[in-house]
Amino acid sequence: MVRYGKEHKSETRRRIIETAGRRFKQDGIDGSGVSTLMKDAGLTNGAFYAHFESKDDLVTTAIAEQLKAQAESVVARAAPGRAGLEQIVRGYLSPQHRDSLGDGCPNAALLDEIGRCTDTTRQAYTDGVLILIDGIAARMAPEAPSSARVKALSLLGLMAGTLQLSRALTDSQLAHELLDQGINNALALLDAGQRV
Repeated sequence: MVRYGKEHKSETRRRIIETAGRRFKQDGIDGSGVSTLMKDAGLTNGAFYAHFESKDDLVTTAIAEQLKAQAESVVARAAPGRAGLEQIVRGYLSPQHRDSLGDGCPNAALLDEIGRCTDTTRQAYTDGVLILIDGIAARMAPEAPSSARVKALSLLGLMAGTLQLSRALTDSQLAHELLDQGINNALALLDAGQRV
């Protein structure tokens, strides 16, 4: 029997989490069985329990990691201030983001299912969303980010809902118009209450 080191186990766990995150966003949590998730990771079903206690454990971990990655790759890398906020909005409400379900936002892809998940998963989701909105709020009001927290959450809700609806429409022109209007609405929300 071949023995693998800690690094191999850690790398395997990371691969399972990443591939599961993509699959959950593509097929939903309920539509993704353990055997499919493990096949995506290039592993057997038997290897699953060496890394996770249950599918719920994997769901919780994958959602937390997806939100962390979004905060690091989208929010933290955006330009400073208002320009960065607009960059986030335009990237989020783009046809490319809409059409790349597996690589997109876990909010827009999984909200309906997360609301029915375990309390542990919902807490991991809440913690991840707070990191996202705190990053957005810090760009909205650098002098007092906590004052912009609810506004940042509203912005995230507007964007996620717009993206979900755009994905559901079969009329591609209407779906594009919705994204454009979503950008206008999000930018108006950002500018609301700003001093002239």
